[in-house]
Amino acid sequence: MAPRSRTSWFPEVVIDGDTESEESSSSDADEEEVLPEETIEEESKKNKGKTPITISLKKVCKVCKKTGHEAGFRGATYIDCPMKPCFLCKMPGHTTMTCPHRVATDYGIVTAPRKSATNPLEFVFQRQLQPRVPPIKPAYVIPDQVHCAVIRYHSRRVTCLEFHPTNNSILLSGDKKGQLGIWDFGKVHEKTVYENIHNCILNNMKFNPTNDGSLYATSSDGTISCTDLETGISFSLMNLNPNGWEGPSSWRMLYGLEVNSDKGVVLVADNFGYLYMADIRSNNVMCEPNLIHKKGTKVVGLNCNPLQPDLLLSCGNDHFARIWDMRRLEAGSSLYNLEHKRVVSSAYFSPLSGSKILTTSLDNRIRVWDSIFGNLDYPSREIVHSHDFNRYLTAFRAEWDAKDSSESLVVIGRYISENYDGAALHPIDFINISTGQLVAEVMDPNITTISPVNKLHPREDILASGSSRSLFIWRPKKPDIAQPREKRMLLCGEVGKKLSKKHGNNSDDDSDNDIFRSKG
Repeated sequence: MAPRSRTSWFPEVVIDGDTESEESSSSDADEEEVLPEETIEEESKKNKGKTPITISLKKVCKVCKKTGHEAGFRGATYIDCPMKPCFLCKMPGHTTMTCPHRVATDYGIVTAPRKSATNPLEFVFQRQLQPRVPPIKPAYVIPDQVHCAVIRYHSRRVTCLEFHPTNNSILLSGDKKGQLGIWDFGKVHEKTVYENIHNCILNNMKFNPTNDGSLYATSSDGTISCTDLETGISFSLMNLNPNGWEGPSSWRMLYGLEVNSDKGVVLVADNFGYLYMADIRSNNVMCEPNLIHKKGTKVVGLNCNPLQPDLLLSCGNDHFARIWDMRRLEAGSSLYNLEHKRVVSSAYFSPLSGSKILTTSLDNRIRVWDSIFGNLDYPSREIVHSHDFNRYLTAFRAEWDAKDSSESLVVIGRYISENYDGAALHPIDFINISTGQLVAEVMDPNITTISPVNKLHPREDILASGSSRSLFIWRPKKPDIAQPREKRMLLCGEVGKKLSKKHGNNSDDDSDNDIFRSKG
C-alpha cells in the first residue's frame, strides 16, 4: 500500500473573519436552513470588504524552501533534500539514503597501480623502508564493546585525547573550556580535572619526550602550557597575546602542536598561518615565526615524520596540506602542496614507516598517499566518509592504528546517524585505507551523541572516544566468557547528584552511587 501523503491529512482550511461557529459537515449538506432575506442582507453588509483568511498546511522543505517534500529526521532516519546534492558524497542526482557510498564505503575506490622504481628516492624506499613492513598482514583486532565510561566528566565538549606514554591505563583529555582531565580507567574512580590550565579551548596536547610527567598543550587563548601532571602546576612557554584582548583582528589562537624530540623543539601554529618554535630545554622561543600557510588562515595540524624528523606535514583552512623541510623553513618553500577541495582537518604520516600520508577533509573525503617518494599530484585513494558537520562539534580526524604493522587501519567517528532498532546512533568506523572497505562499525545503544574524538591505544587493543562531555573506553568482546560482563560507568556532576538523591543515600561514601552497572 502506498504511503499516505500529509496533504491528504491537512487539506486547505478557509477561515471566515466573522464566523463564530463551524460550518455544518458534508453529511448535513442536504438539510440546508432557509434564512429570511433580511438576515441574508445584514450578513452580506457585515462581510463586505473583508477577505477570508486561507491557511494552507503543505509540506515545505527547510533547506530549499520548496513544497512537495521535507528534509530532516523522520524518526531515527535523516532524509535530506532531493533538490540538493547528496550530503555524503556531494554529488547531484541522488540523496544520502540511496548514495552508493553509503551502502559500500569501497564503492568507486581503485587501488593505486604499483609504480616502477625509476627514481633514486623510490629505489631507497624499496631497499631501506619497505622491509620494515611485514609482508603478511595480521588480523585486525577491533575494540567493539564499552568497557567503562565517565559520564559528563567535562563541563564542556571534549576536544582532544592522549594516552600516557608509559602508563597504559591513564587517559588525558582536554575540553572546550580549557580544562585538562586525567583519568585512570583501570581503576575507574581515580580522576582529576585541572581547571586553571587555560582560559578557553584546549586544542591539542603532546607529552614531553624527556619527561612523561610533563604535558604540552595549546589553546585558543594564545598560550603554550607545560603542566606537571602530579601537581597540576603549569607555566607558559609562549603567550601570543601579552596585552590581552585588543580585538579579533589581532587575537592569536594556537591550534597545531607537535614535539620534535630529535631537534628538541616544540612546534605550534596559529590562526594566522604562522609556525612558532620553542626549545624544550630552555623553554624559550627559538626564532621568528614562519608563514607556512595562506596568511590569515588557521593551521590546525602539525606532524613530523617518524623516520625523517626533518620532514614536517601541516594542514589548515586554506584547503592545503603541505610538506616542509625543517632545515629550510621559509614562506613558499614547501616541498609539496597537497590540494583539497575544502578545509583539511588533519594530516598524518604513517606511524611506522612514515611513507604514507592520511588526510581528513570537510568535503567528506579521506585521502591516502601510498608513498611520499612517488607522484603526489593526486592521492592514491579517496574514501567517501561522513564527517562534514555544521557547528558545535570538534572536527573529525581519521587516526592511524599504531599497532597495525601493515599501516592500513584507521578509525574515525561518523556524523550521519544510522537507524539501529529505532534508535538514531552515530557509530565509530574502522576503515581499511588500502581498499576503502569498512572493517567494522562500533556503537552502543546508550551512546546517542556523536563521537568525533577517537584515539586508539598505541600498545593495547583499546579505543578511547570522547562524545560530548563524556569519555568511553572500548575493548574487544570476549566470547569465551559465559557470564555477562558488567559495564562500569562513573557518573559525574549533575547526573551523579540526581542518582544519589533518587536512591536516598546521604552518606559521605558515594562509591556505590558513582557506578552505574548495566548487564551487557
